[in-house]
Amino acid sequence: MTAFTSSGGLVRIGIVGKPNVGKSTFFSAATLADVDIANYPFCTIEANVGVAFLPAPTPCPCAEIRAQREADGRLEPVTDDDPRGGSLCIPNTGSCTGHIRLVPTFLVDVAGLVPGAHEGRGRGNAFLSDLSSCDALIQVIDAAGTTDIEGNPIGVGEDEEEVAQAMVEEYDFLITEIAAWIQGIIEEGWQRGVRHVQAEDDKGLGEYLHERLTGIGSTPTKISRALEGFKAQNNYESPPWEWDDTLMRELARHLRSAIFPIHIAANKAEIAPGRTWSRLTDKITADGGLLVPCYADGELALCKARKAGLLNYVPGDADFTIPDGAQLTPPQQAGLDHLGRKLQDLGGTGVAKLISLVLYDALDHIVTYPVQDESSWADGEGKVLPDALVVPNNTTAKELAYAVHTDLADGFIKAVDCRSKRVIGADHELSDGDVVKIHAKS
Repeated sequence: MTAFTSSGGLVRIGIVGKPNVGKSTFFSAATLADVDIANYPFCTIEANVGVAFLPAPTPCPCAEIRAQREADGRLEPVTDDDPRGGSLCIPNTGSCTGHIRLVPTFLVDVAGLVPGAHEGRGRGNAFLSDLSSCDALIQVIDAAGTTDIEGNPIGVGEDEEEVAQAMVEEYDFLITEIAAWIQGIIEEGWQRGVRHVQAEDDKGLGEYLHERLTGIGSTPTKISRALEGFKAQNNYESPPWEWDDTLMRELARHLRSAIFPIHIAANKAEIAPGRTWSRLTDKITADGGLLVPCYADGELALCKARKAGLLNYVPGDADFTIPDGAQLTPPQQAGLDHLGRKLQDLGGTGVAKLISLVLYDALDHIVTYPVQDESSWADGEGKVLPDALVVPNNTTAKELAYAVHTDLADGFIKAVDCRSKRVIGADHELSDGDVVKIHAKS
């Protein structure tokens, strides 16, 4: 199972930013996908799509099954040599160790952006069009000042204030490009839109904007939120057909904020000349976004070492362990010691932490566990908790049925909360960690 938007589509988080800031490294670290990683502009020439596995917000319900079976004497307590740390579930997708359930979501690594993209520079509108299928954006920004605004390498920055200002400019150039792109879209048919406004006032303006921007992810709710913010911050008396370029830019800026929320990975934090991201944090927070210092190179190294069996590591943790019997060469041991010190300094690599915050907090999603057997919490083959489905918060029981399979929803009769054994109706809103059995006509 995977992650779904409120409209039923797969959640897609876009990884964006100028060349050479570590976008592809961030993407590869989160997905272990093989993409080109090199130090030159437009290394990523097409959007890459991968799956990131993130810890669920709360422990896997298999912990409750384990506790009950131990209490009943059907299982012995977990021992230190249990490779799964007591987990009993059998995930169809992802994994579970120590009752930490890893669940999937989609990431999109989009080719590098340069100023003037909305005018055709770099990959131009091809870049911006790739963003249209994303539910949120993570902008990877150079926290160490190793690149100029075009993405050309210039060496590690030495002045904390200069790097901090460059980070703000890096963020500003992305939101400016997206806003300019949106402005071009709405101005293309503005005269027709004006007639709509003349006939139906604010309602007509909202309908026109949604019609023009529906292809890049607008919804009536997002348009309404953008217009409310625009009106609150701009004192104007002229009707829309008399708005000048300044007002149109402001409208596009609010539309960008509503349709394309941006969160920041302050990458290369491990070599930054101080807390260069502090100034940008205030700006991002005011814009409703999140910022996390990141060490993408370290996350990629840790995930590769874990895959090779050299260490135990859960994405998002601030530490790792070396399994008994691991055969490390002196260079490998030295490298892991270096990684360990950096993790302690930063409190983790920040990669999984940021993606999780975007998915669970900013996009407000939860993890639910649909099962076929409400007593054993298993599927028809006896596999315990095989599916962990990421859905929007307040998803109803029937909406969960649709996310599992349309036939299940079309024949929906009732659902059962497997913990309480209570029957719940089609409109019952689910909570994070719920285990649900859906009854449907065959």
